[in-house]
Amino acid sequence: MNPANYLKIKNKIPSNVNILAVSKGFKSQEIMTIQNIGQNDFGESKVQEAFEKQLTLKDLKQINWHFIGRIQSNKIRKIVQNFKYIHSVDSFEKLQKISNISREEKKKPLIMLQVKLRDDPTKGGFNPEFLILKWREIQELKNISLTGLMTINPKGLSSKENLGLFKKCRALADSLQLPDCSMGMSGDWEEAIDAGSTWLRLGSLIFGGRS
Repeated sequence: MNPANYLKIKNKIPSNVNILAVSKGFKSQEIMTIQNIGQNDFGESKVQEAFEKQLTLKDLKQINWHFIGRIQSNKIRKIVQNFKYIHSVDSFEKLQKISNISREEKKKPLIMLQVKLRDDPTKGGFNPEFLILKWREIQELKNISLTGLMTINPKGLSSKENLGLFKKCRALADSLQLPDCSMGMSGDWEEAIDAGSTWLRLGSLIFGGRS
């Protein structure tokens, strides 16, 4: 755990940039420690692991849960029921399903569409050209609130390459009139801020290494 590091980063970043504490793999007690010093947004990538923490921490009403993992179609209902934000919507079909289930559940999750800005077989995401082509159709979907784009850069890039890809994501979000960009993790968050990120997804910088 590194609460001092969290506070140092919090004091360093611009006021329009939010920290998403990536709590996957960490215990409820560790979430409480960070929440006690003012962090209310937590990111999880496994539905069952998150659900157990959400039950344990259900009295902490100020916590906002964000889903940041690969979305499996059979888990969409659970995600819609239990998460305020969904950062990792990587296909039109999944977005349609989220829209339909949100209507049934009387929910309206805040959605960020994952975009793939460079070929990387380990990552999903919308191709930017396809996203632009589909945009009118996407905007017509009900019971979702489209708030931004999310991207994960491939590993091993230089600082300059990271900055370039993040700037592409920001430019695409601006062209679609989306306010948010969920980009930047523990290894590249400073470049993400320079490019216009509004959500940094930070895990090890806040919680330390996973056991």
